[in-house]
Amino acid sequence: MRYAFLVETYATERVKVVSVWSEFRDEDLGVRPREGDPRGRSVHEQMVHQCVSEDLWFRNMLGIDVGAPPLPAEESRLEFMKRYAEDSGKRLEALQKKDEAWWEESAKFFDVQRSRAWVMTRRIAHTSHHRGQLMAMLRMLARDLHSNYGPTADTGGLMQNHAPTIYAYGSLEGLLAGENSGGAKAKLPGSGGRAVTERPG
Repeated sequence: MRYAFLVETYATERVKVVSVWSEFRDEDLGVRPREGDPRGRSVHEQMVHQCVSEDLWFRNMLGIDVGAPPLPAEESRLEFMKRYAEDSGKRLEALQKKDEAWWEESAKFFDVQRSRAWVMTRRIAHTSHHRGQLMAMLRMLARDLHSNYGPTADTGGLMQNHAPTIYAYGSLEGLLAGENSGGAKAKLPGSGGRAVTERPG
């Protein structure tokens, strides 16, 4: 199917969202990029936005309703991860059943008409944008980062130096089970003294 790549991308992107959320601690939810500046969403507000925004896009633009409230009853870090994992899993199942004609049909994107494939591409980019903001916030908090797309400074540094990709967990199921029991992420080797940017120091 011509648009299978969008379904496959969504399948991995949903895992990346929950993976980044798992890197925070419960006490981080109120943290903003700049203390006292409400223009920058807190970690908690980012999680709310991801859940609400994705629910609205899928229901109103793509016609996929998972029949569940977008937010968990208890707005804790673990409950956000569970809620988003469950709802995005249902969305993935619905997308896997769509044919090419469905993807090419026009849908309303705010005040314009676009193909559903176009809307989905924009949704993936929107999610990635907010996930990147959260990864920057993890660095502001001086936290280690597992891989999200490839190597990080904490998995060994630069790709060109053959640093490995190390995900926090091997699967979404493993992630939820691990975080539910207090955390069981893969160990990180650090950079081993190697450069972690293309322009070190």
